[in-house]
Amino acid sequence: MFPGPEIHAHKGDTIWVNVTNTGPYGVTIHWHGVRQIKYPWSDGPEYITQCPIATNSSFLQKIILTEEEGTLWWHAHSDWTRATIHGAIIISPVNGTSYPYKFDEQHTVVISEWYARDTKDIIDEALASGGDPDLSVAFTINGHPGDTYSCSDDSIYNLTVVQGKTYLLKIIHAGLNEEMFFGIAEHNITVVGMDGAYLKPLNTNYLMITPGQTMDVLVTANQTSGRYYMVFSPFTDTNAPSNNNVTRGIFQYSSYNQSETPALPELPGSTNKSDAGNFTIQLRSLNSAEHPSTVPTSITRNVTITVSVNQQPCPANQTCTGPDGSMHSASLNNISFSNPSISILQAYYNNINDTYNKTFPDSPPFVFDFTGNVSAIGEVANVSTEVLMIDHNDEVEIIFQGTNLGAAENHPMHLHGYSFYVVGMGDGNFSDSYISDYNLVDPPYVNTVGLPKNGWTVIRFKADNPGVWFMHCHLERHASWGMAMVLVVKNGVNEDDRVLPPPDDFPTCSGS
Repeated sequence: MFPGPEIHAHKGDTIWVNVTNTGPYGVTIHWHGVRQIKYPWSDGPEYITQCPIATNSSFLQKIILTEEEGTLWWHAHSDWTRATIHGAIIISPVNGTSYPYKFDEQHTVVISEWYARDTKDIIDEALASGGDPDLSVAFTINGHPGDTYSCSDDSIYNLTVVQGKTYLLKIIHAGLNEEMFFGIAEHNITVVGMDGAYLKPLNTNYLMITPGQTMDVLVTANQTSGRYYMVFSPFTDTNAPSNNNVTRGIFQYSSYNQSETPALPELPGSTNKSDAGNFTIQLRSLNSAEHPSTVPTSITRNVTITVSVNQQPCPANQTCTGPDGSMHSASLNNISFSNPSISILQAYYNNINDTYNKTFPDSPPFVFDFTGNVSAIGEVANVSTEVLMIDHNDEVEIIFQGTNLGAAENHPMHLHGYSFYVVGMGDGNFSDSYISDYNLVDPPYVNTVGLPKNGWTVIRFKADNPGVWFMHCHLERHASWGMAMVLVVKNGVNEDDRVLPPPDDFPTCSGS
């Protein structure tokens, strides 16, 4: 199935999923946006919380829902297999309670990327040569490429609506490497949720959504009966190779003229950084009595992380196809993450030494004009396996600082095990003078946030979920190049604040 099957649950449920791997190589599954309180064993990223599920074997995964409500998703978290292994998680309110908005029907809309070759082969070859991986050949809506591709025939997603009804669209960006604008011709959209949490209703005529993000939007069928294109169009504010195709579905009324040509929405241009940013900064948490915001205000741990695209020198006696014969790389605080041979969670839980270093820095090792002229700055990062140790119940602030190294662009940063409040965002280099402008009342509560190209973003969360949690750019090529790190949140003093024991059928690596 493409997309994969939807999982439906209610807030607070526990879900059991038996994952059986019949594919040709190991795979892991991540439940994106599920906090997995005290149970990182089912979180999924390979060599971070588990080893891959071997071919012809199974792993019974336990998904623990707590505060999440709305739309999340699941996907493979090994190599590039999430390209086609993914699906929705639809979390309804607890029985007896209701949504904070009204609608008549709901539909899931999954935007994905389709590749002409096996994606594992694509990334394996790119990492070996140091060059750019193949681009996708099409975007799809619920598996349909739409009518902009000569190969797609009549394969276009159609959503038939009834005049006067309101539809809840649960939009999931499952693509690998391209951020998207989205709109429906001649129809306004009201954004009411994001990443499994509610937002204050935001009326708009377009969305900007990054890989990893989900958005719940309301659309009322209040225009003249007819056919209207719903369009995903890439946002590519970079000189890196990009897929600039679009994909289209049709939002059609139950009574329409079959020969009628659908109207097209007016979306921002593919390089329109201001419209991308202007959408994002308008998002606000609902912050109601039933869904309050609890923004940390007594910060006990401050961390600043530079986010960079780098280069590594080509190894001796090898031809590399990266910039100027080098190899592509990426880093956080000038550390390019390297996967260990066993999972960091197993090593941490079992006190196995020499798997990782506890030395990820709280600030950049080298301070420069991050978003200015960096031509004199070396682009080589240190390749290692580093974790950031955080005390239980710390109130954490992380400042993400973009840099102008390499092919700078917007980076969707995703944190496992937590949602976080986005309290500030802007262009250029971060300054303490911006602190007074933080939104500490109703900032959006999300698990993935776009770090603006050559800009900064500030997030806050309370470290109340012990375990080993991955943090990485959700552009897959950047994560593969090392734009990732690991947070280890220590156990608390009470028994209820400690990581739970592993399951009996936990996948293990050779030597673990």
